[in-house]
Formats: sequence, C-alpha cells, structure tokens
Amino acid sequence: MKKIALKVAYIGTNYHGFQRQPDVPTVEGKLLDALKETGVIRSPGDSRFQIAGRTDRGVHALGNFVSFFTEEEIHVNQINDLLPPDIKVLAWASVMYPFKVRYPLERHYRYILHRGESMDIDAMTEAAEHFRGTHDFSNFSRRRDRNPIRKINDVRVSEDENSILVDVYGESFLWQMVRKMVRVLLLVSEGELSPEDVAKLLDTDERVFIDPAPPENLILMDLKYGVKIKLRHDEYAIERFRSLLEEEFRRYRDMSMVRRVMGDSLKHIRDSD
Repeated sequence: MKKIALKVAYIGTNYHGFQRQPDVPTVEGKLLDALKETGVIRSPGDSRFQIAGRTDRGVHALGNFVSFFTEEEIHVNQINDLLPPDIKVLAWASVMYPFKVRYPLERHYRYILHRGESMDIDAMTEAAEHFRGTHDFSNFSRRRDRNPIRKINDVRVSEDENSILVDVYGESFLWQMVRKMVRVLLLVSEGELSPEDVAKLLDTDERVFIDPAPPENLILMDLKYGVKIKLRHDEYAIERFRSLLEEEFRRYRDMSMVRRVMGDSLKHIRDSD
C-alpha cells in the first residue's frame, strides 16, 4: 500500500468550491469520480482520502493538494482524461505514511486587481505591513470560528502591467479571510481607510463587518510542506491546462471588447438625442 499526493490545478468558476457537497458540482467530487473510475481508489474512506485546502466557490488553484492510499500505479494522463478540462492533476508524489497533506507550513494566495487610476499602491503597501505577524483576525472571519488567531508570514503588493497583485503567505487562513484583507487594502487605496486603521481592525474586541472581495480574482498558488516531496510534474498535463487558460483568456478578452463597443454605442445614441 502506497501513500500518494496529487497536485491539482483548477478554474473554480463552474464549481461550488473544492470540498464535495451533495447535489452540486465541486472540484473534489470530480476528482474522486475520476480516481474511482480509474480504479486508483474504491472510496474516500477506504483510501483515507484527505484534502489540503477547501477553496471557496469561484476560487481557482494552481497548487492544491490531496493525498490517499492505494495499491495501484498512478497514471496522471489516465486520471486527467476523465476530468473536466478545467481540472487537471499537474504532478504526483509517493510520500511517507506520516505525511499530513492538511498541514502545510505555508499557503500562498494571490489576488489580482484591475489597476484603477485612483489606486494608491504606496498606501496599500504600507497598510499590508500591519497584517504581518500573529494577530486576532476575528474581524476577517465568521463569528463562529473557534480560533481566530492566525500568523501571516508576508503580504506583498506589486504591479504587473495593468494589474495589482496581492500575495499573501501564511500557515492557515479563516473562511474568506484573504478576500476580506484585500477589501480592506482596497478601502485604503481609495482613501476610505488609512493604513493605520488596518491595525485597529486586528486584535480588538470591536466587531466590524467587512464585505469580502469577489472570489473569482483569487488563486491558491501553492502549498509548502516541511518534508521534501519529490513531485513528478507531468509536462503534458501542464501544457493542456496552460492551453485552456490561454484559450479562455482570448475568449474573455473578445467578450470584453464586444461589451465595450456596445456600451460606447449606447452612449453615442444617448448623446445624439
């Protein structure tokens, strides 16, 4: 019996999050179906199937992980052929029995923002510094979360062409925590909050509602484990997923252009009245 870890990438648009749920499509549900159909596992219970991260509905990933026990050989392309095009196993590894996929040393999330003319990158960078370290993130979580104490290793704000990238690194995160952190950074960039106000939202008994930023701009980039994992990346799987991303980028770009032209035309009609 071998213990296997899979590195999984997906576009979360069509799924109700990663974790399986009854009667709705999820990434974990599709992955389990493919693993059972190939005979790699019989059931989640028998194989002691575990997941590393439960991303929300609409959130994407380039490096989520699952683990399970199996007696079968792993053939990545055979599994991928049974998965939808927007879910792909990118790599696999044989790991030691004590390996716990649920407990990475660090998770890396990236949130992508469209850069607006009024956005203050310097203020966002200054505000991001307040998130670093160990804090009570009660204002960035659900009220029923038992332990709101979390350690953030780093928060980086950078620019990439027309986008602003917010990279967040930490061991673990509360539900919607990263998206609420991004919302606060946006409020700082728009001048509604000061960088110093961010510190007041942490480690306090005063409760403030924070509307999370939309999920579709968030990516789980990677997970880092304390033990050495000899991942075997599948170049064919990576290329197939990359091609899908490029195809979708071109499609959404064309859709955006059409909508912009339609909007401009309506404005001209209004102005000519």
